[in-house]
Amino acid sequence: MDDHKDTNENPPGGEHQQDDSSHQHEHGEQDESDAESDEQRVEQELLEEEAHPAAESETVLDEQHEHAGHEGEGHDHGSHEGHGEGHGGMHEGHEQMFRRRFFVSTLLSIPVLLYSEMLQEWLGFSVPAFPGSEWINPVFAVIVFAYGGMPFLQMAVPELKDRSPGMMTLISMAITVAFVYSLASVVFPTQSAFFWELVTLIDIMLLGHWIEMRSVRRASSALDELAKLMPDTAERITDDGETEEVPVSELSEGDLILVRPGASVPADGTVEEGDSDVNESMITGESKPVSKEPSDEVIGGTINGDGSLRVRVGATGEETTLAGIMRLVEEAQQSKSKTQVLADRAAGWLFYVALGAAVVTAIAWTVGVSFDVTVIERVVTVLVIACPHALGLAIPLVVAINTSLAARNGMLVRDRIAMEDARNLDAIIFDKTGTLTEGEHGVVDMATVEDVDEDDALGLAAAVESDSEHMIARAIREAADLRDVTTPDATAFEAIKGRGVRANVDGNEVYVGGPNLLAQLDSEIPDHLQRFADEAGQNAQTVVYLVRDGELIAAFAMADVIREESFRVVDALHDLGIEVAMLTGDSQDVADAVADELGIDTVFAEVLPEDKDEKVQELQDQGKLVGMVGDGVNDAPALTRADVGIAIGSGTDVAVQSADVILVQNNPMDVVRLVKLSKASYRKMQENIVWAAGYNVFAIPLAAGVLAPIGILLSPAVGALLMSLSTVIVAINAQLLRRVDLSIPELPSGTPATEAQPAD
Repeated sequence: MDDHKDTNENPPGGEHQQDDSSHQHEHGEQDESDAESDEQRVEQELLEEEAHPAAESETVLDEQHEHAGHEGEGHDHGSHEGHGEGHGGMHEGHEQMFRRRFFVSTLLSIPVLLYSEMLQEWLGFSVPAFPGSEWINPVFAVIVFAYGGMPFLQMAVPELKDRSPGMMTLISMAITVAFVYSLASVVFPTQSAFFWELVTLIDIMLLGHWIEMRSVRRASSALDELAKLMPDTAERITDDGETEEVPVSELSEGDLILVRPGASVPADGTVEEGDSDVNESMITGESKPVSKEPSDEVIGGTINGDGSLRVRVGATGEETTLAGIMRLVEEAQQSKSKTQVLADRAAGWLFYVALGAAVVTAIAWTVGVSFDVTVIERVVTVLVIACPHALGLAIPLVVAINTSLAARNGMLVRDRIAMEDARNLDAIIFDKTGTLTEGEHGVVDMATVEDVDEDDALGLAAAVESDSEHMIARAIREAADLRDVTTPDATAFEAIKGRGVRANVDGNEVYVGGPNLLAQLDSEIPDHLQRFADEAGQNAQTVVYLVRDGELIAAFAMADVIREESFRVVDALHDLGIEVAMLTGDSQDVADAVADELGIDTVFAEVLPEDKDEKVQELQDQGKLVGMVGDGVNDAPALTRADVGIAIGSGTDVAVQSADVILVQNNPMDVVRLVKLSKASYRKMQENIVWAAGYNVFAIPLAAGVLAPIGILLSPAVGALLMSLSTVIVAINAQLLRRVDLSIPELPSGTPATEAQPAD
């Protein structure tokens, strides 16, 4: 019977259910405790990151390297989120933390303000007193100090450990002095406290830091926006022609994918089937959609238009153009300019200036009025108003906006110092072919010796050039196709760097190349071929020679059309006071003809690739700051030698290690944009440094009390307000950089200007 009763009272599993219920309750409490603990841990990490910005950058880089080591893991949904947390998410974490502490501290400050006798007297109001009301000010002030002021104390510790006192040390000194003195006034009632100044000081500091974090987060959103471009999934076409939806991380080189109208391209690749217009503005800055057809390359992250494309994947993960752009943008955001280094030093100097001014103020006021609360107020006000809060924001915010604005306009900055130096360039050297000219040659005329037929010569040249991908080789092959010339077979193909190519055709050793080839082979030029070459040179045409078994038998005139933009870019650089030089491997006649037409100042012709850097050095030896514009591959030594190396037309090869700045579009006008942006950014940096530090020249003496004889004294709270005001001014002034005019002026023909893209 007892057993039966027990069974009714405790049905099967009842005891376990109670245990489970109890366990769930305990587990729920544990979850809440863990959540609170996690929040505290995250805040602590954020504070450590804020105190160690350099270490933070290293951590991000380490995570990137680790991320790159996991093949194919870079573009799934989770990685997108992680990436966002690693960049904008970190700044957003700082912003949320300071915003939360600001609102809580401000709310807790209200009772302190209401029960402040000084404010009641100033504003002519009173609040009811009750037993214990005298403890409202100290109790709430302690809470505000512990909750709102503690982050600044924690961030000051690493500065002191590194023996590099700065902004956080100054803030901590100011609030600690105010806090300790106010508590002392409770123990020694004869002294008056200023708890309300303490809490308002902390509130204003939190507000300033919140504004700073918000500004930096918004300005540094370039990486977050780039990360969002890559879709999470792709439609892969199977062997039987069906489609399957797979995560982008599972794509491999060689896969065939379907890109539907309006969808994002999930990986770099080549169009195999379909025609469409693709929006590449987010990658190249070109606002006009680019037409794509079979054999054209597409970039992952771009947006397909109205057509459907079948794309063969060529690169995934860390090898994509978008991933390369993201690496470059991050390098730019993490690198420091010369002005930033100067600002960092100024912040360190300002600490000692403020400390010295505070000591002098304390001594002077003690001698003048004896040691009392007024002395402490003056010391605290000096320390607060000298805080380099705005100075810490002055340069990084401009750099962040500069990087974002550059990236949005197809300019990827790898080296901040080079970007800053661009404003001082004395001369810019352009590689001619493909930069100032279209780079698409065509055979416009030819001449042969008496016993050689033109078609035979053209077929022989096309045979030698059959394995070459050079633009001249393509032009010769196209000319042979247009004439329907039979091309013989060639063997033992060899490229001769900077001179031409050779191959064996029908048992003969055949060469095709320019003037440098003839110099190497020591070949004589027949008179009528020399006249042909001279006439071609006068018409800005390149001459390519055909040599068979050591005998020069034909010459081909190649035309390379000057870019319409090149006329304007030379004029624009001249307007900026910059000398324009041109460097080419073409003959002197061809180079002079192009230079005369464009109005170029200096010409370097018949230059081999390995000698290009010597021409850069030649201008540098004249005391000039030199920029070099090239394709980033053949011009690598010259780009490295130049003070500012600019790779142009590298939209699908953004990881050019030899260049300081990469211009994604193949547009020489972007060089003018680069110089204009460099000048505008430096101007903003200078203005911000003046606003951030220059006001101390007037504010510190005012805080010390030099105008006290005429009744003008600044309280610590007013000092904090002035300091925060300078921070706001610096932030607003940096934002004005977004208004810089980077649009390309109308070209001589009246072609509409290309619109500049705004910063993120």
